[in-house]
Amino acid sequence: MAQNSSGRRGRPGHDVQAVLDAAVELFNERGYDATSMDDVARRLEITKSSIYHHVRGKQELLRMAIDHALDGLDDAMTQVRGLDDSTALERLETLIRLSVLVLAGRLPYVTLLLRVRGNSEVELDALTRRRAFDHEVTALVKAAQTEGGIRPDIDPATAARVLFGMVNSLAEWYSPARGNAGELATILTTVAFDGLSIRE
Repeated sequence: MAQNSSGRRGRPGHDVQAVLDAAVELFNERGYDATSMDDVARRLEITKSSIYHHVRGKQELLRMAIDHALDGLDDAMTQVRGLDDSTALERLETLIRLSVLVLAGRLPYVTLLLRVRGNSEVELDALTRRRAFDHEVTALVKAAQTEGGIRPDIDPATAARVLFGMVNSLAEWYSPARGNAGELATILTTVAFDGLSIRE
């Protein structure tokens, strides 16, 4: 669960998670710049002053939302780093699978993250974290190439972008009604690493 970075408890009835969920929903519907704290208050049917018992303002809500998405990806990477007995290819496959589960479980938050363009300090910080993650994915691809698990004639950075392009594309169409996230993760990793065609 996303945490309130200000440490405020807020008033009963609408906790900080409810405020954050409403804000993220509006940011995705209207865009961050076009959403006001008045809009968030109306969505929750509370006064704007009530929201400030939970958070300092709209930028704090954006940071909390983006951090929630990035924390999920960082947790996935941490799990993969701990797979000492696995090959680089196995770790990469696990990372892709876990990342699909993060996207499915935190869909509105990841959707918002994917729209970040670096227009504020909060967004620039998010892009820095995401570049660090992407760099580590690229390193995994390189390691898999060195071990012979992935063909060596593909640029590792390009391969990493293609893999996560597949994962990120789910934000455009996935919903829980479309099926089990675990099954979807299996399908995506199968397509990514084994392909669609049957080769004799």
